[in-house]
Amino acid sequence: MITCNFEDGNKAKLRHAVVDVLVFKNNQILLEKRSNKLIEGGKWALVGGYMERDETIIDAVRRETLEETGYEIKNIKLLTVIDNPHRPGEDRQNISFVFICDASKKVGNSDWEVDDLKWFDLSNLPPKELIAFDHYQNIELYLNYLKNKISIPYIPLK
Repeated sequence: MITCNFEDGNKAKLRHAVVDVLVFKNNQILLEKRSNKLIEGGKWALVGGYMERDETIIDAVRRETLEETGYEIKNIKLLTVIDNPHRPGEDRQNISFVFICDASKKVGNSDWEVDDLKWFDLSNLPPKELIAFDHYQNIELYLNYLKNKISIPYIPLK
């Protein structure tokens, strides 16, 4: 949570904006093994992270993907927005903008947050319990999009 001081002297706890990115190449998805120094360390995860001040959401998608994988990306599309304040494995109440894209050119290496990168066939993913946060559900949503041609961005209404 972010503590914010407003002009009228009031304080409020606000939520973080993050991006999660499903990166594809040759019909495979790229997952990263999170560093043990991080929450959900040692688990496989989607690429992603916090938006920085003064960057657009697409800038954040490109930056996080480049920092964590070394790949430039293309064909960026919004898959969904997750605003659930009780996301599994997370205590900061992030609001996640989930994107899909294609890997383009490999121009660098992973940063310290990533212990390993691996391309997986969508039919041969790691077990759900070895995937961090709610990222397995994001992959399932993508599979539903492919199979049932659901409209994206998919925004669940309660």
